[in-house]
Amino acid sequence: MKTYCVYILASRSRVLYIGVTGDLEQRLAWHRSTTNTRSFSARYKVTKLVYVEEYAQVDDAIARETQMKTWRRAKKVRLIEDQNPEWEDLAPPIPPGSSLRSE
Repeated sequence: MKTYCVYILASRSRVLYIGVTGDLEQRLAWHRSTTNTRSFSARYKVTKLVYVEEYAQVDDAIARETQMKTWRRAKKVRLIEDQNPEWEDLAPPIPPGSSLRSE
């Protein structure tokens, strides 16, 4: 069964990015790619996965993303710190030419 993820990425200085995807591995690879120089994630070096929620229905995931984007920063930070107080990267680094999935 396909799942959809609402995720939050952070930079070292804790700039936040909220997104939704049906393929978190591919989306993280895109955010971490150096070829997308004009993207928000590249400009602000927002590549660390600090929060994830999974949904079975795409509409639910999109609604949650939309809701989270309306929140003030403090509420987003509380959400992250409730699950990930150290702001650790929840995804391993992606070596060039490989993927997040184990082979």
